[in-house]
Amino acid sequence: MIAFTVHGEPIPQGSKTRTRWGGIREDNPRTKPWRATVAADAALAMNRRPLLAGAVALEAVFTFPRPKAHYGTGRNAGTVKASAPTHHTKTPDLDKLLRALGDALTGIVVRDDSQLSRVTATKVYGKPARVEVRVAEVGDEAALLRVGGDR
Repeated sequence: MIAFTVHGEPIPQGSKTRTRWGGIREDNPRTKPWRATVAADAALAMNRRPLLAGAVALEAVFTFPRPKAHYGTGRNAGTVKASAPTHHTKTPDLDKLLRALGDALTGIVVRDDSQLSRVTATKVYGKPARVEVRVAEVGDEAALLRVGGDR
């Protein structure tokens, strides 16, 4: 099992547009640097192990900072309101976050992100902003640890 945490606000992968010169441009300019950060942290976690070869299970918990409206005011300014949600239900879309993550893992953890055969993903609020990633070959899913945000 490979486990690692990437600190910073998770960035989704937007659409890709072909340029008239035959290149491909990312619609979200922040995607490429985010994928590079994920790839670097994944490479450290792999510690020169060979790429996972077969079907792979992925667990990812994307943690986002809470908006000001989730906190009290005055003497309760630093306290999360009881009515504040735990799960993040705003943009970015979970599928676009997973696309960026899968592409970042390609060539570092797996040969191709098509090897991802089981995916569990969650968006939560918490501190610090991050994504916690667990990857295991299918059959070794019991090694995947449950992770979460600040509930």
